[in-house]
Amino acid sequence: MKGNVSLYVSIATLVILLGYITYKESGVGKAAAVEAMSDNTTGLVPEIPTGFVAKPFRIPEKLDFAQEPVPLHINDVRERIDRELQINSYLHSSTLFIIKRANRWLPQIEKILKENGVPDDFKYLPLIESALLNQTSPREAVGFWQIMKDAGKAYGLEITKQVDERYDPIKSTYAACKYLKDAHRKFGSWTLAAASYNRGMTGLQKAIDNQKVNSYYDLFLNDETSRYIFRLIAMKEIMQNPLKYGFVLAEEELYTEEKIQYVEVKQSIKSLVDFSLSKGTNYKTLKRLNPWLREEDLTIKKGKSYKIALPA
Repeated sequence: MKGNVSLYVSIATLVILLGYITYKESGVGKAAAVEAMSDNTTGLVPEIPTGFVAKPFRIPEKLDFAQEPVPLHINDVRERIDRELQINSYLHSSTLFIIKRANRWLPQIEKILKENGVPDDFKYLPLIESALLNQTSPREAVGFWQIMKDAGKAYGLEITKQVDERYDPIKSTYAACKYLKDAHRKFGSWTLAAASYNRGMTGLQKAIDNQKVNSYYDLFLNDETSRYIFRLIAMKEIMQNPLKYGFVLAEEELYTEEKIQYVEVKQSIKSLVDFSLSKGTNYKTLKRLNPWLREEDLTIKKGKSYKIALPA
């Protein structure tokens, strides 16, 4: 009796499995999948894989960085941009949150880049450096732009125990602009300037001299720097065409710029906790709006002042 029951169960399972496979292979299952992906607002279907099939995204016919063309006719170059496009496209949650945060920060970064004569494409650099998060790398690079301590000081940022302006998204952007303009003057190419942001001007110049070439795409570099520009270009392509790469966000799902006001302080603050409460907010909000404040107090030297952001 038990043997007959087992046989019946096995047959029933096989019938159900065959029916599922038939459904999936028919146009019914596929049509349902496509219909589910359709964008009701635009009528477009995002170019995203269906079912269990990994579908590669097509490489655009033309790409550039800072109006400097990418030589896609070179197989090696084409394959490297292909790799970064696929990786960033399939990092769904990470890239999704980058897009959300970018809506808050990129307008502010764009304004500073334009003001300093740096190409707009460099707004994508902090996206690949930090994902627009105020974090510290294992090498002690800090902030949106991942600036090292010596470089930060060299480009005018205050870095002390109490104050670290590398964590200030606005001031660190100004510092990054100074570096990039110096690098462009040195190399005569914005692509090489961007590569030097990762490798350093000295290291990149040494590679150029040793290999006797003057194009980033002709240089043999360490893995991190050899991927750097391709990651940057891939991020630019995805940010400019999110729907094409399967990222569908409504406007209300994007993070918006916070309304803030600045208070200038010229005297030392013994307790930032008490200071925040006296301004009608709390310490957590104060720290979130002023990540450059590193301690619970702030010593201000005579003749110096700081502008502290508060909720408007």
